[in-house]
Amino acid sequence: MSFTKVAASALAITAVAGVTHARDNVQVAGSSTVLPYASIVAEAFGENTDFPTPVVESGGSSAGLKRFCEGVGANTIDVANASRAIKSSEIETCASNGVTDIIEVRIGYDGIVFASDIDGQSFAFTPSDWFLALAPKVVVDGALVDNPNTDWAQVNADFASQNILALIPGTKHGTREVFEEKVLLVGCEETGAMQAMIDGGMSEDDAEDACLKVRTDGLSVDIDGDYTETLARLDANKAAVGVFGLAFYENNTNVLQAATMSGVEATTDTIASGEYPVSRPLYFYVKAAHIGVIPGLQEYASFFVSEDMAGPDSPLAEYGLVSDPELEATQESVDAGETM
Repeated sequence: MSFTKVAASALAITAVAGVTHARDNVQVAGSSTVLPYASIVAEAFGENTDFPTPVVESGGSSAGLKRFCEGVGANTIDVANASRAIKSSEIETCASNGVTDIIEVRIGYDGIVFASDIDGQSFAFTPSDWFLALAPKVVVDGALVDNPNTDWAQVNADFASQNILALIPGTKHGTREVFEEKVLLVGCEETGAMQAMIDGGMSEDDAEDACLKVRTDGLSVDIDGDYTETLARLDANKAAVGVFGLAFYENNTNVLQAATMSGVEATTDTIASGEYPVSRPLYFYVKAAHIGVIPGLQEYASFFVSEDMAGPDSPLAEYGLVSDPELEATQESVDAGETM
C-alpha cells in the first residue's frame, strides 16, 4: 500500500502562544500490529477527505510511544499506535516533556496466534507448553534446573518430535508484553515454577520478573521487525513456530496454520467473547495539543473509529480487527476530545 509523504516544516508548535504555522499532514508511528489498520484508514482518509494522506510508520508500541512523548511540536509525531495500553511511566515521561493532554482511543481487539508452516505439525498449545519450551529454568523433579528441553516432544508427550525454535516479538513490541503476561507468566504459575522461585527465597515481584525471561541459547529468537520478518524467518526454517497477530495470520492462511491455545481456536468470535485466552485491545494515542494545529488530526481520529471504518462490517473488520462493542462510546469520546 503506498502513501504520499509530505515534508514536515521545521516550525515548532507552541501550544500556549496559539500557533498558525505547522506541517499539513498527520504523522503516526508505533505498533506493527496496528500498522495495517492505520494504513488502511490513512489511505481511505486521503482519498475521501480534503486532507493529505497521513504518514504511517511502524517501529513497535514502545518505540512509537517514546517518539510520541518527546514533546509538543511539528517535529514530533501526532499519534502513537499501540497494541497495549500506555504505561504510567510513559505518561510521566510525556508530562516531563510537555505532553500533558493525551487522548486514548481504543479501536477494537486482536488475538495473538501461534502459527507454523501449513504443511508441518499441528499443535494444540497451553501456556505451560510455551513456558516449558522457552524458560531459562523449569521445574524437574521438584527442583528448578536449567531448561533441558530442546524438542517439543520433551515439552508435551502429545507432540511429535520437532526441534524447538520459537520466533517471538522483540521487547519493543506491545505484542511481546501480552505474550509475556498471558502466556509465559500463566505457564510459569501452572507448572509450579513461580512457587518454586518464591520457596527458594525470591520475592513475589522478582519471581514474576523471572517468569517473563526467555532462554538465550538460540531456541527462542526475538524478532525486532514486523510480522513479515517473522514470516520470512519461518519460511526459511519450516520447523519454527511464530507469534503473529490474528489479522496477519488470517491474511496468510495459504502458508500458515494456527495452533489452538488452551483448547480454543483464535477467531473473531472467540476473541470478541473473551473465550480465546490470548487477546488484547488495540489503541492509538493522540496529542491533544496538536489538534487544531495539525490539519486533519481531529478528523483523522474521528474517521478511524467511525462505523464505516471500524464497525463490524467495516474494512478493518474485513482485514481482521475485532470490532469494539463499545465503539459508539469511543466515537463520542473522540469527538469530545476527552483526555486521560
